[in-house]
Amino acid sequence: MSGDVRLWTERFGDPRDPAVLLIMGTSTMGVGWPDELVKTLLDGGLRVIRFDHRDTGRSDRVDFATRPYTLTDMAADATAVLDGHGVAAAHVAGASLGGAIGQWLAVHRPERVRTLTAIMTGPMGHSAGPAFARAFAGQEPDPDDLPPPTPRFLQHLVHLATSPPATCEEHIAANLETWRVLNGDVLPFDEQAARRLVEAASDLGGDPRAAANHDLAGKVMTDDRLAPLSAITAPTLVVHGTEDPLRPLPHGEAVAAQIPNARLVAMPGMGHGFFSPLLPRRIGEIIRDHISLTEREEEPGRSARR
Repeated sequence: MSGDVRLWTERFGDPRDPAVLLIMGTSTMGVGWPDELVKTLLDGGLRVIRFDHRDTGRSDRVDFATRPYTLTDMAADATAVLDGHGVAAAHVAGASLGGAIGQWLAVHRPERVRTLTAIMTGPMGHSAGPAFARAFAGQEPDPDDLPPPTPRFLQHLVHLATSPPATCEEHIAANLETWRVLNGDVLPFDEQAARRLVEAASDLGGDPRAAANHDLAGKVMTDDRLAPLSAITAPTLVVHGTEDPLRPLPHGEAVAAQIPNARLVAMPGMGHGFFSPLLPRRIGEIIRDHISLTEREEEPGRSARR
């Protein structure tokens, strides 16, 4: 429970092993973290916790009109998941919006974050709204701002807005196409894996209108999101695709630049998602190795990286 919001979670692995909390992105259930990625972490001697955000999957729906929430509330949900599993501090990995939640936790709840891995995300205090507005207006990007999404992704958003899906089948097809566009044009697209996710969301009674509340929450720039990332002391790894159509590589570079001693791994050809063959395993290995390196550095007799 997070307040009066019930959250669905699942845990894998030995309770005695170090815990990894996986925080998914906008409108996506916990199983958006592929099983292959989870298995890679388990094989590395870690236990894994993933969960459905509010307004997705098996977690509660919230009436956003009467009870609007923000990124801060979603970060509180993540903390409640740790509390529910009796985990004082975890290795936190967040993707997209989950990466911003991870940043928030590392800044404001540092005692809960052993390491941070921020994947395909941007600085939590950056508003993408102006870049979107300029792009939709046909204006050149602001050279002092982070770049907007690719034209193909923006065209996809326009298509969804002008021809919104109406039936369950149309929603599945639209979501599948969204993941295809987000994958980019370099790495092959694992359509079967993406279809399993979007059909699972549909089978669980997923309400696209509720899941869209994450977009609304993510756009609210509260004061706590403006806290400097330089306050983060957790060893941080930033993983970003070179072909991310939603958040181009400079977004990840900006995160790494603002966090002391953060390390950036630019994944060749990767877009905005995990739906490419072998990619989940590779991302799992990168998270695992980041955690393993930190654990070794914190062994007695070694100086911790702080």
